[in-house]
Amino acid sequence: MGRAFEFRKARKLKRWSKMSKTFTRIGKDIVIAVKEGGPNPETNSRLRQVMQNAKSANMPKDNVIRAIKKASDKSTSNYNEISLEGYAPFGVAVFVECATNNNNRTVADVRSYFSKCDGELGTNGSLEFLFSRKGVFTFEKKQLNIDLEELEMQLIDGGLEELCIEEDCLIAYCDYMNFKNMQQKLEDLGVQVESSELSRIPNSLKKLNIDQAKKVLRLIDLLQENDDVQQVFHNMEITDEMLNLMEN
Repeated sequence: MGRAFEFRKARKLKRWSKMSKTFTRIGKDIVIAVKEGGPNPETNSRLRQVMQNAKSANMPKDNVIRAIKKASDKSTSNYNEISLEGYAPFGVAVFVECATNNNNRTVADVRSYFSKCDGELGTNGSLEFLFSRKGVFTFEKKQLNIDLEELEMQLIDGGLEELCIEEDCLIAYCDYMNFKNMQQKLEDLGVQVESSELSRIPNSLKKLNIDQAKKVLRLIDLLQENDDVQQVFHNMEITDEMLNLMEN
């Protein structure tokens, strides 16, 4: 699946996304986590995960504390988590994960972006076969007090499917059903996770030229700008030239 490449691409895409949008999305994740499991991170594994991601994104600690306190208030409404699927131009499959307090608004917005960019919003479940849903955990190598072979053996008990080395980091992949098991195993081993998420990894990639890719990236940019959109996944092959385009 090109795990190392996926890691590099993810880092570039996160830098491409605006910091303010990142904080907004983490804030929603905090609300959902608190409403689901309470405000205590020691007993709420999902909240622990979100707080790790907030730290990795350099979200101020005071902001996180305020968000947890606000989410604990009964007057704060929860968000619905919905997934939308469609095709961008040139047959690129796009998966959009949202957190919203108004489903109709979000669906209408996402549909309009697809239409504006010569794509088409599809029916739920129509693109599931094109992606594998995985848990992805990223952490630094230098913190480890055991060798990689021993670490890999330990993580297999938590559902590890693959352990990749990229730059100064390790990336552990597991089936999405084993996400909590892997999180707990890493915590038991004392591994400080930099970030973790449920990701949809394409089973195969679609190659486009740079002009075609620009049209697809326009759709992705519109989606990323919407406050209801949490994550966008696609199966377009991202080349180094495209990554450089994103940064300019």
